[in-house]
Order: sequence, then structure tokens, then C-alpha cells
Amino acid sequence: MRKRFLAPFVLSALFFAACGGGQDKSKGEQSGTSTTQEETAVDTSMVSPGANAPVPKGKALIDDQDCKTCHKEDTKLVGPGYKEVAAKYPNNDETIEMLADKVIKGGSGNWGEVAMLPHPTLPKEDAKEMVKYIMSLK
Repeated sequence: MRKRFLAPFVLSALFFAACGGGQDKSKGEQSGTSTTQEETAVDTSMVSPGANAPVPKGKALIDDQDCKTCHKEDTKLVGPGYKEVAAKYPNNDETIEMLADKVIKGGSGNWGEVAMLPHPTLPKEDAKEMVKYIMSLK
């Protein structure tokens, strides 16, 4: 009976001991050893240019919602692609307001028979940011 409880404890202790390895940087600095730039250099040859660029707020909001279920940037899925929407409407405050309302209230008729689901809990300002991002894809 004791072995049954002892084995998980011993295994857990070994796991935590194994995870604690590595160098203590504070000791290396105190003892006079320092790392050279060659040792700390990072290979970025496989990273696309602009990969660390900040994501626009509207795109981040779209990514947090269920939009990708029906829309893609370039192609039509259930609903139109974002670039198709941007090409159809003028980029002005009136259009942004109208499309933000459409995102919140949902509806059908502008792009076919399939209705867009409403997003009633989405704040109006967030919907506007999403629409501004879509309109920037022209």
C-alpha cells in the first residue's frame, strides 16, 4: 500500500529536479565570466520580413471572433471575402457605421440568401475597428 503512494511522489520529485537544470546567470556575472555576442545571437534567417510587426487592432478583433468560420481575406466561403467587401463599399464614416451595425445585428440580402449571424455582445467600437481593417484591404 505504501509503494502505491510513494511511487508518484518519487517520480514527481525526479521530474522537478530534472526541470531545474541550467545556468544561473547571476552567478556567471558575479564570477567574472560573461557571454559573448556570438553565444547570444539568434538565427533569424527563417523568419519572414515583418513577422514581428504589430497586428492591427481590427485584425486582432476579427481573429478573436468567429468570423473565420464564414469569411476569408481573399476568397468567398459562406460569406464574401474581406477584399470583396472592401471593393464593394466606399471607405467613409457612413459606410463604416453601416457595416459595423451589420456585424452586430447580422442579416442577409446584400451577398445572397445566407444570413450573417448577429454578434450582439460585440461593442460598437470593436465592430468599427474590424470594419476599418477590412476596408483597409482595398
